[in-house]
Amino acid sequence: MIDIRRIHTFVLAGGKGERLWPLTRDRAKPAVPFGGAYRIIDVTLSNCINSGIRKINVLIQYKSHSLQRHLRLGWNIFQSDLGEYIDVIPAQHRTGEHWYLGTADAIYQNLHAIQAEQPEHVLVLGGDHIYKMNYADMAAFHEAQQAAVTVGVIEMDRDQARGFGIVEVDAQGRIIGFEEKPEHPKSIPGQPRRCFVSMGIYLFNRAFMEEALIEDAKREDSTKDFGRDVIPRAAQRVRVMAYNFKDENHRASKYWRDIGTIDAYYEANLDLISVSPLFNLYDREWPIRTYHEQWPPAKTVFADAATGRLGMVLDSLVCNGCIISGGRVRRSVLSPDVRVNSYADVQESILMEHVDVGRYAKIKRAIIDKDVVIPRHAEIGYDLAEDRKRFHVTESGIVVVGKGTVIEEPQAAAALVGT
Repeated sequence: MIDIRRIHTFVLAGGKGERLWPLTRDRAKPAVPFGGAYRIIDVTLSNCINSGIRKINVLIQYKSHSLQRHLRLGWNIFQSDLGEYIDVIPAQHRTGEHWYLGTADAIYQNLHAIQAEQPEHVLVLGGDHIYKMNYADMAAFHEAQQAAVTVGVIEMDRDQARGFGIVEVDAQGRIIGFEEKPEHPKSIPGQPRRCFVSMGIYLFNRAFMEEALIEDAKREDSTKDFGRDVIPRAAQRVRVMAYNFKDENHRASKYWRDIGTIDAYYEANLDLISVSPLFNLYDREWPIRTYHEQWPPAKTVFADAATGRLGMVLDSLVCNGCIISGGRVRRSVLSPDVRVNSYADVQESILMEHVDVGRYAKIKRAIIDKDVVIPRHAEIGYDLAEDRKRFHVTESGIVVVGKGTVIEEPQAAAALVGT
């Protein structure tokens, strides 16, 4: 039986996340805040801890200072004298003069870390997806199937799967093909309207992984990627199995989100405020860990119905340190230390740390990054043509205000001294 505690795990956390710009202007994608109190990478690392994994390497590269600080403060929970660790490994030019060229190359450049411990199995994870999964179940499946490689997959309707890597399997679940974002995805045997999407989760027998990565590094025609190169070639030589994702949320519908775009990121955050969210942050059987600064409790102040000065929060996530001072917050996610001042209105928005919303300001369907002061009487999300002159606006109309953006006070508001 595979000892999950001895599995050598790599979390790929060096991605630029270009489609999440400007949220990734100053940080790597896995370090982007999520759900108010968390970073995206906290979900993957919590899956590891809840699964029993205690040997973790986090591979970093792009604008990693924020991520390193978060891991140092929030994830120093391992017992080194018991062989447990979480090591942060930057790109180091160990095999040449280039940085990480792809997911496979990132592991190849760190084969020394694997060879030093000689584990029987290596687990490779992305640090930028939202889901709950017990990797011990996947390891048990891997052993039972006598696989050399096992790939985590999730079922998806064919018409929704064109933007993902599609795994083709035979009737026994053995992988026989892999296509990246095909126009016509291959269906699951017996289910013509469904297909398997790769989750970017790979469990390898260590000896085969070393062999496959060394071979891939020598190929000039390779993109150095697991999905495009290593897995398809492995499927032609050894037993590569598809592990159908088992969701620890225990809902009728499985929850896995690739939040690689602003719209997907926005929707995943707003999912959390549902009455019964598919991704449940309040599940004590599968907790999501993070680093919590020492903030006082959140509070609302002022309740004057006659003047409309009401500190009120409805259907929202509000973190410690927030003060709703006579303003209204509806269907929104507020990170720590956010202040919403009198008569302001915030709805269907994501406000990150240290955002200050001025009096009478109105915000709708927006993401406001850290350290932004919204001037009094300012409006964001109401006139997208004007917003596009100042901010990033997605095709669906989500307005994104970058970290530390200085916003000028509206001229009309400047004349209203004392209001």
